[in-house]
Amino acid sequence: MKPLLWDSVDPATGQAYTWDSANPNITWDGILEPGDPGYTPYPPVTTPVNQPPTKTKKMKRQAYYPTSAAEQLVWLENFRNKLPGYQAAIPLTTAQSDAGVADARSVMYVIGSWLPAARAWNKSCTDAAAQAQSGVGAIALPVFTAPTLPTGVVLGNNGALDRLFALIQTIKDSSGYTDAIGIDLGIVGSAQAAPDFSILQPVITVTINGTTVDIGWGWQGYSAFLDQCEIQVDRGSGWTLLTIDTTPGYTDTAAHPATLTKWKYRAIYRVSDHQVGLWSNEVSVTVGG
Repeated sequence: MKPLLWDSVDPATGQAYTWDSANPNITWDGILEPGDPGYTPYPPVTTPVNQPPTKTKKMKRQAYYPTSAAEQLVWLENFRNKLPGYQAAIPLTTAQSDAGVADARSVMYVIGSWLPAARAWNKSCTDAAAQAQSGVGAIALPVFTAPTLPTGVVLGNNGALDRLFALIQTIKDSSGYTDAIGIDLGIVGSAQAAPDFSILQPVITVTINGTTVDIGWGWQGYSAFLDQCEIQVDRGSGWTLLTIDTTPGYTDTAAHPATLTKWKYRAIYRVSDHQVGLWSNEVSVTVGG
């Protein structure tokens, strides 16, 4: 017989015991184990596919602003060319529209012309320094000359991209805004499909870090559809709840035993306080000794 603790996990359900648990092996003295008088064998356990509670959710979308500089230039060019055409429909003032175009063109110049030129000059400086130390002939140090500003481009204050994002939020909050306008301006991210909960399971890793165990886990790109990650541990006496985490990565600070012991870990995602998907593969470390 083993003691019944507040976080003990019922092997018949995979959940913590409750006051009204139907498990016949619970007694006032503890939990009956195989070999104890009165022990009732558990039925075979099947792994259920936990589906999230049914509720209405908006379609999740990816961020609309690209991550690569080349794609950013294409996005900025599209936005600044098309914005004036929607000024009346949104509506925006002429000052708002002109400011948005100016900020877009400023960012385009900086990341599309000035930054590549500055990087090339930086490389020439490194080469010049090497020549000055070990080359021949007179020392010639390169001087940086910024690319000429395109006609109509005026560099204003810092924060141009932040101002663009603020303007885009204003556009989306405006009475004349439609999804069609947003898609044409490029300010609506692509739709993100929900995960397949019949196969979704966390991927976890464990690493001993001094006197603690670091548990690695992540959302696998589905953070918009998931709320928590439940992690359980088996220190040799059965699965117990370790934590219900909301931030990837967790540290198990439990004291290591005096003798070598294998600790096992598993995890499952949660939505609205319900387990969803499948349990992760079990991972283990040997601690103590």
